[in-house]
Amino acid sequence: MPGGDRPLQTGERIGTLLDALGAGGAVARGRAEDLVRQVTDMYGSGLERMLEILDEQGKLDAGTLAALAADELVSGLLIIHGLHPESMETRVAGALDSVRPYLGSHGGDVELLDISPEGVVRLKLLGTCQGCPSSSVTLKFAVEEAIETAAPEVTAIQVVEAEKHAATPALIPVDALMVRLNSADQPEGSWEPVPGIADLEPGDVAGFQVGGYSLLACRTGQDVYAYRDCCPRCAGPMAGAALQRALAAPAGGGLLRCPTCHAHFDVRQAGSCLEDRTLHLDPLPLLVRGGVMSVAVPAAAVKGG
Repeated sequence: MPGGDRPLQTGERIGTLLDALGAGGAVARGRAEDLVRQVTDMYGSGLERMLEILDEQGKLDAGTLAALAADELVSGLLIIHGLHPESMETRVAGALDSVRPYLGSHGGDVELLDISPEGVVRLKLLGTCQGCPSSSVTLKFAVEEAIETAAPEVTAIQVVEAEKHAATPALIPVDALMVRLNSADQPEGSWEPVPGIADLEPGDVAGFQVGGYSLLACRTGQDVYAYRDCCPRCAGPMAGAALQRALAAPAGGGLLRCPTCHAHFDVRQAGSCLEDRTLHLDPLPLLVRGGVMSVAVPAAAVKGG
């Protein structure tokens, strides 16, 4: 079975070859595109027949369907040929559920309003996320990537602005997610695998290096959070920080205590500083990609250290 990036590389290679054939003129490109279409249709018909045979043999049960749908490569093929057992709405809703722990670390949430027949997803951002400088980039990383992976046929994401209240400002500016999925305007950064984060036990705090970028991760209950390894109060590293129980916090709640200035940061509220509410740690989005816990890290930080 191809590796995690092999299908993507194959798709890019096909596109490159079609572009090269296009240099020979419209007729050559048209024939090449027709060839790709015919081959794709043939494999799609074969895949459909395989599913029919499994069903006829009584082996296409709910467990088998779920396993096929959970495999990223197989799921993509099923979607391309209209054979996926889950509707686009179900897959988009599942994608949003997968990023809710991260949105919750910003004190926010997202609501799926509807999906148009043209594949335009409309969302409403909820909750509060006051003053997080990395919000627009990290939310775009988390929400857009999750939706595009689960439902590549989605054509666009639109965000509907919630009613504004003085005490509860919007999570991020509305235009932060007014994006086209296939646009060249992508956020500056990259998903970097950090498998050690998944090994953290409740109450654990650990530092990790991704290229030249230092980050801190912790686990409270079942939730895992990641932040840039820098205290906004004293500008010192957070290495050696301890996770403490927050008073009146829900089960599993916690505070990260800076080992230098002893400031406390609420991990469930985007790293908000208890001593100075204008300060907070810089949160980083976490997603399981290809079975490995990964962190979205700003590209400039990785390159520049």
